[in-house]
Amino acid sequence: MTDLALGSELGLAKKDLDTPALLLDLDLFGANVRRIAGTCQKAGINWRPHTKAIKTPALAHLLVKAGAIGVTCAKLGEAEVMAAAGIRDVLVANQVVGRAKAMRLANVQSRASVMVALDSSCNALEISDAAVAASTRVPVLIEVNTGQDRAGLEPDAATVDFAREVASLPGLILKGLMTWEAHAAKITEAEEKARAVKAALRALAATADLCRQGGFPIEVVSCGGTATYALSAACPGITEIQAGGGVFCDVHYRTHYGVDHDYALTLLTTVSSRPTPTRVICDAGKKAMSVDMAVPLPVGLQGVKSVRLNAEHTILELDQPNDRPRVGERLEFVVGYSDTTVHLHDDLYGVRNGIVEVVWCIEGRGKMR
Repeated sequence: MTDLALGSELGLAKKDLDTPALLLDLDLFGANVRRIAGTCQKAGINWRPHTKAIKTPALAHLLVKAGAIGVTCAKLGEAEVMAAAGIRDVLVANQVVGRAKAMRLANVQSRASVMVALDSSCNALEISDAAVAASTRVPVLIEVNTGQDRAGLEPDAATVDFAREVASLPGLILKGLMTWEAHAAKITEAEEKARAVKAALRALAATADLCRQGGFPIEVVSCGGTATYALSAACPGITEIQAGGGVFCDVHYRTHYGVDHDYALTLLTTVSSRPTPTRVICDAGKKAMSVDMAVPLPVGLQGVKSVRLNAEHTILELDQPNDRPRVGERLEFVVGYSDTTVHLHDDLYGVRNGIVEVVWCIEGRGKMR
């Protein structure tokens, strides 16, 4: 099969794509989107889906069309890509530190409202100064640590004191608070998980109330990843959730977090070698799909004893001799973790009923700054 120009794959059967090829089942993707959007709508809160997995502005526009108010990004570079593509409401759920980044953050405000998380005085001053120099103001959320123990100020007085400081800086607009209750994500027992999520977000909501009592207008109270969103959305005081990876779902979300969404994202490979009746070698390894959080899951292949990945190969061992699949046949894998797989690819193939319906350029890949 000769190399094809981008877009010339439209109308092909997915089995005829050159491999490795990253596939998105459009029907399953749509069902996952409706599920998250519906949960938010029922709870009467906003949805600001995280795009650190999807990395693709065209998909972000589909999420906005489905009801999202905007998007969440992990890095400023991702936010710049989204803003350039016409997404007008963006949250960088991370600290943006350094003079160069502060100036970029100030300058991107001319294209979109790009909020950022803060948890330190020096960073707040740095961003304010950059905003003043650019004759703009940067909307910010104070990050609150509700149990993850990563970034963020402690709830209550520490956050209120910082709110007072942020509100006094001329280049900033204090919009609200955010957290990520990630410590609850891996709890498997349903009641225990619910208690952990509710306790974390009770602290967040109470801190928002304290800030309001101090005279600070807290419009946004943001939280909730894919692993917790169904619980987070129902907590009093929350205004939006950030769940995004669930629109794809993957082995990690299903196995470790109990997320029962459809597997929409897969990787198509070609069997490149059958050196023994129990060994299958495919033409995609760690450079095409990650194993950091979960091992990719072969689709439709029975009797798989083990799956291991090298840089350029996936090696499957079968529990019984089998002459299928043969060299040249296709084998599909559910990705282990979408966040660390999508960014490895240039293109994403949208497939419906086994036919390529759309090809997207993954414009956010490599945007790590």
